[in-house]
Amino acid sequence: MLTTKDYLRSILAIIVFFVMLIIATPLILFLLIITLGRASNFVVESIAPVIVKPVFWVSGISFNIELHADSITAPAVFIINHTSTLDVLTILALGLPKIRYVAKWEFQYNPIFFLLGRLTGQIFIQRKKSEEAIARLQNTYERIQKKQLSVIMAPEGSRSHPGVIGPFKKGPFHMAMDLDYSIVPIYFEGNRELSKGNSMLTQAGKLTAHIHEQIDVSDWTEGNLEKHIIQVRQRYLKLHS
Repeated sequence: MLTTKDYLRSILAIIVFFVMLIIATPLILFLLIITLGRASNFVVESIAPVIVKPVFWVSGISFNIELHADSITAPAVFIINHTSTLDVLTILALGLPKIRYVAKWEFQYNPIFFLLGRLTGQIFIQRKKSEEAIARLQNTYERIQKKQLSVIMAPEGSRSHPGVIGPFKKGPFHMAMDLDYSIVPIYFEGNRELSKGNSMLTQAGKLTAHIHEQIDVSDWTEGNLEKHIIQVRQRYLKLHS
């Protein structure tokens, strides 16, 4: 249960997040302009985690990354469990190499997110329009492969689902097959417990991002795709248990 201290911390953390964005935006824009966009990777790998760090500190949250592999596979399609508004901050805090975020279209309604997202090459999709979302993803393939970028997506698509781990959509897995990328599962531990549902309020505590071994999709086909997706989801359910 949230305490008065949690409420105050959460409100202050929200303020800190937007203040950090306002401070960082001119610097990011300057870097992108003078490098003709080539600083995009530096922004997502180095600046984004710096923006999030004081937000976690104010919230009383300890964030850790545990790597359950010899190294982080890249480029790859990274997938996450999506159950909390804290997931957005946790994704930014990861600082994965040459990563691009697949985010919902509505994020662009915030002018800062729109500006930074567009200039750094993030991918915005309309999840309620599945055909348009798929087409949007496919249109990015050439750029992703040419620049050897990784992408990060939530197979559940939305936080609004019953249960701990919602049904997995096929989009991320199709993308991995089309790009000939491995899938790298990331499990966020603690996000759901500290901040439930759509709330921006959070408790103090510990968050851990578990980065697991890559999953090779070279032998995946349309015929066995559903089976593999079920197996991957079962891994997430096992991680949560």
